[in-house]
Amino acid sequence: MSHYYDEQPDVASDIQTFDYHYDDQSITLQTDAGVFSKGKIDFGSDLLVRTFLKQNPPGPVKTIADVGCGYGPIGLMIGKMEPHNHVDMLDVNLRALKLARHNAKSNHIDNVSVIESDGFDQVDEQQYDYVLTNPPIRAGKETVHRIFEEAHQHLKQNGALYVVIQKKQGMPSAKEKMRALFDNVEVLEKSKGYYILRSSKG
Repeated sequence: MSHYYDEQPDVASDIQTFDYHYDDQSITLQTDAGVFSKGKIDFGSDLLVRTFLKQNPPGPVKTIADVGCGYGPIGLMIGKMEPHNHVDMLDVNLRALKLARHNAKSNHIDNVSVIESDGFDQVDEQQYDYVLTNPPIRAGKETVHRIFEEAHQHLKQNGALYVVIQKKQGMPSAKEKMRALFDNVEVLEKSKGYYILRSSKG
């Protein structure tokens, strides 16, 4: 059986397009079968985008990683709203990466890099101000926690990790893991069972 976190999903293509809105801006996103949340922005990703942008209005130039970017809704909307920042969008799913590149180009968002990478393995030298992730829960707790560990290694001093996760899909253990790594974790938002967790690297 094929999953959205597989490198090459083996399901038949079924391309769909929708518009994703934030304030007075919108981007048009192409999705397909075999990628996460086909056909619409999932509630958790949207909550993560809105919480992050509310917390981080335009300011000094920042580098951001979107880990498990899928077809790109998180990284592309942040790139659109904060054109002075640079976003590295990382994923292993080749179909999702192709869509993310198409979506970046079709929306004229040129401050993003779409990179085939298992976690941070292809950006090993890069340090980030922010790491955002809607982690691949179905890939298992070990994979999710590895993303947190690698995020800690790749964050600059005073950088922060933002995670969206459902309470029933591992939020308590995610919160515990983030506190163990960073010595701090806070709940920024919770809605419809989704939590936005933030840990900062002191």
